[in-house]
Amino acid sequence: MKWLIVTGDDFGISRGINRGIVEAHFSGILTSTSLMVDRSACEQAVALARECPTLSLGLHLELDEVEPKDAPAEIGRQHARFVELVGCAPTHVDTHHDVHRDPRVLFHLLPWGRRVGVPVRGHSGVRHFPKFYGQWGGETHLEQISAEGLLRLLDEEVGEGITELNCHPGYVEPGFPSSYAAEREVELRTLCDPALRPAFQKMGIRLIGFRDLPTVAASAAATPVSGDAA
Repeated sequence: MKWLIVTGDDFGISRGINRGIVEAHFSGILTSTSLMVDRSACEQAVALARECPTLSLGLHLELDEVEPKDAPAEIGRQHARFVELVGCAPTHVDTHHDVHRDPRVLFHLLPWGRRVGVPVRGHSGVRHFPKFYGQWGGETHLEQISAEGLLRLLDEEVGEGITELNCHPGYVEPGFPSSYAAEREVELRTLCDPALRPAFQKMGIRLIGFRDLPTVAASAAATPVSGDAA
């Protein structure tokens, strides 16, 4: 079985991004999102998430300006802030700009994830697939984030098991603090393309969220392997 988690990063960074992520969940294929707890629109994001009971809500750690030796305290602070805002633990954790690719950060994040029981992006039973992105080599490539481009990538990359595709949909307001701006609205249109779900069915891909992982694990454990009695 091929399971796909589609995670929208940057939830809470602005009201426009929040609106786009929720739209991509209700009208598209987005199943999970990751909350930035120190941004101006984070409380609005939490309020919107409460209206989306099937949306998996994780923690999008901001560690860009943090010295690696200070990472444990900052991870703990942002996690505590998440629990205060949301009222429960995150379903998953990742980092802004994938800072945890730095081994010095990962050294602290992985033990923390194991201790609190939260899967860390790219370091759990879920394979991380980061290629759905509209800028490469400093240039914009909208063909990468078209519906056709997405289906091509998934056909090439998604195999048996669970894969997470992260994305950055949203509506961009004036003064949005990121060079990745116009691409977000293109991603949103792609994620809401009505042709995707029928295509997923033909490809044998089933959409899930991080909150579904225990159910998927139980289902996989109960499925007889080749040679077992039916």
